Amino acid sequence: MNRFEKICKEIKEVKIQGAENIAEAALRALQIKNNDEAKLKLISLRPTEPKLQNAIKYAERFGIEASLRKMKENRERIQKEGAKILKKRNKIFTHCHSSTVISIIEQGLKEKKEIEVYNTETRPLYQGRRTSKDLARLKIPNTFLVDSAMRIGIKRSDIVLLGADAILANGKVINKIGSELVAETAQRFRKKLYICTSSWAFDPRSLHHLETPMEYRDTKEVWKNAPKNIRVLNPSFEKIDPRKITGIISEFGTLKPRQFIKRIKKEEWIFSKK
Repeated sequence: MNRFEKICKEIKEVKIQGAENIAEAALRALQIKNNDEAKLKLISLRPTEPKLQNAIKYAERFGIEASLRKMKENRERIQKEGAKILKKRNKIFTHCHSSTVISIIEQGLKEKKEIEVYNTETRPLYQGRRTSKDLARLKIPNTFLVDSAMRIGIKRSDIVLLGADAILANGKVINKIGSELVAETAQRFRKKLYICTSSWAFDPRSLHHLETPMEYRDTKEVWKNAPKNIRVLNPSFEKIDPRKITGIISEFGTLKPRQFIKRIKKEEWIFSKK
């Protein structure tokens, strides 16, 4: 297996996790093999990932290296912007794994802020374990919870930070399954919920009322040898109501969902066909 195919396999099998990391890996793959066939294959691997598609689109217009640099610049702006909302002492809840959320937490540490994190295991692939490993590396106090105990973690936290796989023209955010439940619970306990992502998570298709594909994964990830006559569902994502979102933290600053959509429309390249 060559390096290009290896990266594709790692993206498809969620060995490379998080929208930001997937987009960066796709650009690295394009440095190895850069043609229309390669681009179509990369885009097909994770259909609910506009950030991957937008990274490729930016690379088509400005070059792969420029796309990688822009991602790095956006990431640095977001982590500094995100750290602004953190207080001197913080109890944060998060779900799944987001490299952007981790970078904000790391920036908070650099600014001498005290941080404690509650996070979920995120079945069936347990992406939450990666979050906890990142937190352990940073020596941050961490409480790891089963998904069904998220209410406890949210109730004990001061603020909720989530990543985003996609942002739609109506302000809805697509993120890991369980995220809408997180948002509903945060609203119930009056906890502020911030979405942490670059503008490249926006799906321009949604402006034309085209549905962002919602990935369903192999049911064997949930129950490998389920008995007959049992229907197993394994949805990867769900939509968060924008009314439950306090703000979207991006390279544009911290904006309400409606403000974010207004701002993204000024990025002409994202709507171009090439």
